[in-house]
Amino acid sequence: MTTKISRASAPNPHPRQGWRGDGLSLIAGLLLPFAFAPYGFFPLAILAPALLFYSWEQCSALRAGWRGWLFGIGLFGGGAFWISVSFTFSAVDPLVASLLTAGFVAVMALYPALLGWLLGTLSSTLSRPFRLLVFWPAAWVLVEWLRGYLFSGFSWLQLGYSQIDTPLAGWAPLVGIFGLGWLLAFTAGVLLLCLGRRPPILPLLLVVLIWGAGAGLQRVSWTEISGPELPVALIQGNIPQEQKWLPQMRVPILQRYISTSRANSDARLIIWPETALPGFAHRYTDLLAGLGAEMRAQDTEILLGLPVWQRESRHNLNAATVLGGGTDFYYKRHLVPFGEFLPMADLLRPILRYLGAPLPDFSPGPDQPPLLAVAGIQAAVLICYEVAFARDVLSALPAAAFLVNISNDAWFGNSIGPHQHLEMARMRALETGRYLLRSTNTGISAVVSPSGKVLARAPQFEFHVLRASVTPMGGATPYVRFGNTPILLAALCLLLLAVWQRSRVVQEG
Repeated sequence: MTTKISRASAPNPHPRQGWRGDGLSLIAGLLLPFAFAPYGFFPLAILAPALLFYSWEQCSALRAGWRGWLFGIGLFGGGAFWISVSFTFSAVDPLVASLLTAGFVAVMALYPALLGWLLGTLSSTLSRPFRLLVFWPAAWVLVEWLRGYLFSGFSWLQLGYSQIDTPLAGWAPLVGIFGLGWLLAFTAGVLLLCLGRRPPILPLLLVVLIWGAGAGLQRVSWTEISGPELPVALIQGNIPQEQKWLPQMRVPILQRYISTSRANSDARLIIWPETALPGFAHRYTDLLAGLGAEMRAQDTEILLGLPVWQRESRHNLNAATVLGGGTDFYYKRHLVPFGEFLPMADLLRPILRYLGAPLPDFSPGPDQPPLLAVAGIQAAVLICYEVAFARDVLSALPAAAFLVNISNDAWFGNSIGPHQHLEMARMRALETGRYLLRSTNTGISAVVSPSGKVLARAPQFEFHVLRASVTPMGGATPYVRFGNTPILLAALCLLLLAVWQRSRVVQEG
């Protein structure tokens, strides 16, 4: 006898089962980039992790890893597609650029895949509230840190950056970018628990307290003024990337920067962008010496980015120096993977040669570089990529009185990349309680306050001189004093607790 079940009476599949849960993970990843600049829909930084956590519940470790990978495809495919623009500026065939970008996205997606597999493996013996409120947020932080560290790191789209303009930003001077990510993941766990029949009152009150305290902490000044105001001029040269290194453009580029500097010599400090000099420094020794003497006579200094070739070591370096002041150089130490150096070179060099992609040939500077003295004040210089990593800033503090970020975001074209880059630079100012001066080639040049607010901003893709006055700051925020160590140690202890709990249950079973 055969029993027929009508479609109307058949049970509806659970939204987390099969392809529905997979699709939910991908949608969560696609949503998350909209929490960051230039969009700024910050609640998505809570909703997207909550959807991902929901898809991870009641599935195997292997399935959780797969769903984490799909989440990563959505996150990095939607939020870091601008990398393909950088490849095309390197004269890479568009098809090859697309393949390289797809490969990059697929590799970056392995980090949330690792997170999903790890949580699926270790969470089976934990209660649901402990999983969502304690273990999963801690594991999220550790994997974000790992992504920002391995192979020089890629820190774009770390969860905390989305909160630079929210009440939660008040916590940044205490817990830094990873602490913000932890608080967001915890909030996402509470949101998921609140969807049940009995909303957890205590965790919900804790979320209200966290966000309310963040608003209050924004009124706290962690650092203090340490000197008189400094008039500055940031020159946004707006040299198109395809013209920047053409031999016939060298004279027009130099004329633009030099004439503009002379017209703004009433500023105490003038800043040119990264590699503003259109050639290696040794070819312009006399010009730089003469310009430095001219600026010194007017009590003005120019901080500029320039490429340097070291004859003794035969190394190319991305550098910054000050004309009209001291003779020190700052050499970029945190290089861009594939753009300035090649990770896993022995494996990847033959592949890139086969694809016709250019091979990077820059070398990193020393791990402990000197601070540059500008206008008699110690400054922490960060070249391009370095401002995306808090650890590159912390080593210069509290000695540095303000931060200088020079960059050439023309590599990103008219994409969301420059907006994300500025958002990360703003977080460095907030974490450290320092003014940040950001001079870029095509934008976005800006002056940022110690609270992370943009005080002045140049229009993108326009030649512009940004004038402002900034104040040197002294002292140290709690984050500058203790760094990431407390957050990472706490997260690691919770991970080890979950491992111990699982091993104990296995032994008893």
